[in-house]
Amino acid sequence: MPQSNGKAAPQQVAERPESEAEDIKPANVRKAKTKKPRSVKKVLVTIVSVLVFLAAAYTFLVYTNIPFIKNLRDAYIETAMSTMTHQWLAEWFFPDSVIDEVVARMHAAQDKQVGIESEWKEDSFKKAENDFYAMFDELDRASLESYLSEHPECKQANLMNLYINEAGINDDGTTITTKQGDHVLAIDGKHKLMLVRVKGSGYQGVLAILKDAKDLRCCPAQYLGSIGEVLESIVPRCNGVLGINGSGFSDKDGVGNGGIIKGYAMCSGEEFGRHFTDSRKRMELRNDDKLYIVDAKNETTPGTRDAVEFRPALIVDGVPLIDELSGFMSIQPRCVLGQSKDGDVLMLVVEGRLVGRSLGIGLPECTKIMQRYDAYQAMNMDGGTSAVMWYDGEYVTKCSNPAITCRYLPVAWIYGYADI
Repeated sequence: MPQSNGKAAPQQVAERPESEAEDIKPANVRKAKTKKPRSVKKVLVTIVSVLVFLAAAYTFLVYTNIPFIKNLRDAYIETAMSTMTHQWLAEWFFPDSVIDEVVARMHAAQDKQVGIESEWKEDSFKKAENDFYAMFDELDRASLESYLSEHPECKQANLMNLYINEAGINDDGTTITTKQGDHVLAIDGKHKLMLVRVKGSGYQGVLAILKDAKDLRCCPAQYLGSIGEVLESIVPRCNGVLGINGSGFSDKDGVGNGGIIKGYAMCSGEEFGRHFTDSRKRMELRNDDKLYIVDAKNETTPGTRDAVEFRPALIVDGVPLIDELSGFMSIQPRCVLGQSKDGDVLMLVVEGRLVGRSLGIGLPECTKIMQRYDAYQAMNMDGGTSAVMWYDGEYVTKCSNPAITCRYLPVAWIYGYADI
């Protein structure tokens, strides 16, 4: 029997298999969950569902006759198709059949105006020449008097010498209002004119109310036939106070220089261009100081001293020809010339294509603005980038091309004489 030396023999520890030792993990460590890859079938179903929804929405928007949506769609198509260089904005997104329907309605509305001409059933203009409030009968008298009390530097012993001008592009305008509810930008008693801010959903512009039609005339660019002229040049050269654009011009690819007039114009008896032979209209300023709207394809009426051709007519002899049902809904920068029953010349320019400032306006809304100021005749002039107004040394509307102040124009409507 072996003898003990008094020391305990070391205990034998049984070794675990290597594989078993690796499987031992701390109790607080949980096994990470592995994500199951999304089923390819589910992804395909989602994609197909989205595509079906988009296709259904597109079909609905393109073909629905719900008035609100249809009007917006047709206005979009008209806006694109009325331009020279942006027709693709309609052609890429809408089938030819839908575009053709809108364009056909536009042409039908234009053709419907053939034969509608001014007769001026109103006999004469009735204005008190030297009575300020009778002449500027659109003014809200209380708002003017309040403004003058706050701006004593503007007060005049004779209000016919009143001059207020807050009409600049970046000016806020005055606190004076018209009876129609619009804010006044400028009053010029000496030149018998007033500028009014017109605003609505998505647009702003300026309406010039001019009290003496005998001071209105159409002036040609200095080198018409070669190149046009900008308003900041043509108005002072013609000794005017205020001006807007008039005739259209040859503008291939949107780079025309205004030198080749489209249609016909007369400037103080001098004739330019050739008459349109389609459904376009002509605005004639005759020796009785009245504006008349006639068919452009007919010869100029005897007694006419100035004229411009474009389309469409908005109001003839007090009857509106344009509304939401007649088309002309395209949202564009606009220029309109008209005359009220009592002889006031009305020049409307609405800015457009300026995101955050003014997108533009359709002709039905232009018609309503002109009616608000009692227009008896009104006709659309060339719009788009050409639509601008210049008054007393500066532009009071912004050109739709921010890189320029005005396009080169073949002719312009000019009002007033600077040396008076």
